[in-house]
Amino acid sequence: MRAYIGAKIIVGTGEVIDDGVLLVKDKQIFDINKNIAIPEGAEVISLIGKTITPGIIDVHTHLGVHEEGVGPAGADFNEITSASTPFVRALDGINPMEKGFEVARRSGITTVQILPGSANVIGGEIVAVKTTGKIVDEMIVKSPSGMKAAFGENPKRVHGDKVAKTRMGVAAVFRQEFIKAQNYLNKIELGEDVPRDLGLENLTKVLKKEIPLRAHAHRADDIITVLRLAKEFNIDVTIEHCTEGHHIAEYIKKHNVMVAVGPTMSSRSKVENADKGWHTLLALEEADVPFSITTDHPVVGIEYLVTSVAQAVKHGLREETAWKSVTINAAKHIGVEDRLGSLEKGKDADFVIWSAHPFDVTAIVEQTVIDGNVVFSV
Repeated sequence: MRAYIGAKIIVGTGEVIDDGVLLVKDKQIFDINKNIAIPEGAEVISLIGKTITPGIIDVHTHLGVHEEGVGPAGADFNEITSASTPFVRALDGINPMEKGFEVARRSGITTVQILPGSANVIGGEIVAVKTTGKIVDEMIVKSPSGMKAAFGENPKRVHGDKVAKTRMGVAAVFRQEFIKAQNYLNKIELGEDVPRDLGLENLTKVLKKEIPLRAHAHRADDIITVLRLAKEFNIDVTIEHCTEGHHIAEYIKKHNVMVAVGPTMSSRSKVENADKGWHTLLALEEADVPFSITTDHPVVGIEYLVTSVAQAVKHGLREETAWKSVTINAAKHIGVEDRLGSLEKGKDADFVIWSAHPFDVTAIVEQTVIDGNVVFSV
C-alpha cells in the first residue's frame, strides 16, 4: 500500500481536501480524507506543496485513429465509402503506440473516448480506453461507448455529390437508416429468421438504449435537429461540440442531455465555428446543463485539455464546474462514473501529481498513475 500525504487534493466531485491523505492499494483507491491513520508498512510519499487530481478524461478525441505527423497512412478515422457506416468500429483503427498516447500520459490524461470522424451521417461505434498499453483490447474501459453521427457541414461536404447535399438530406439519411434498424429489430423480436446485418445490429444497440448516439452538431439548428430525431426514435443522445449551445441552453436543458464542448481553443476554421467562445460554457452552466470540455484531438492537441479548463475559468466559469468537466462529468458522459472521474474509495487508482495547482502556468505533471501504476514520471 502507498500513502500520499500533504498535498492539496482536488477530488473531482467539487470537494477539495487541503493537506489530504490518499491511500492506494494495488489498482484501487483504498481511502481518501484529511486525517486517516496510515496502515503499518505502507510506503509514505510526502507531497507537501503539490496537488493531486483525478486522472483527467477527454470525452471526444480521435487519438490513435488520426495519428499526428503521419499523413494519409495514419488517417483511419473516416470511412467515407458510404454516408452511413454503422458497421465500423473505432476500436479497429486505433494504434496504441501512436505518439499522442504518450503525450496524453505526460499531460495527466488517463482516459479518452475515441470516436470515428464526422464525415458520415452515421460514422460507427465508439470506444473508451485508458491511455497506457500496447494492446488496445487490454486498454478498454467501455466498448462500445456510443454510436457516432454527424450533422451540418461535414457530411454535406463529403457526400453532397451523391446524398446529403443539404441539411434536409442529412436528416433524411439518418431517418432512413434508423427505420431500417427498427424494421430489422421488429423482425428479430417476432422470431423471424433474419440474415445478420452488422450495421443494423449496431444501430439496434442505440434503439434498445444499450449505447447512446453521440452526435456531432455545432450550429443551434443542427443541435435542435438532433434533439428532434432523438425524440422521434426514442434514443439517448449526447451533443458533441455544441458550439452554438449558448443560443439555446434552456432548450437543451429541457431535453436532459449531456454535452461535450470544444475544441474552443481552435481557430474559427469553418462557418459553424464563427460564434465559438468560452461564453458557451457560461451559458450552459447557468442553465444547469451538464457538460464536458474536450480538445477534439488532434484539432487541439490533447496536451492542452487542462489549459482549456484553465481558460474557461479565466473567462468566468466556476472552478468547481470546470474541474467536473474533465473528471466526474466526463466520466458520466462516457458512462464510467462507477470507476472513474473522482478520487473515491473503491474507484480505479487513476490520478495525477502536479508540482503546483494545475492552473498555475508553471505547474507540470510530475507523475501520472493509471490502475495504481506510474505510467509517467519526470
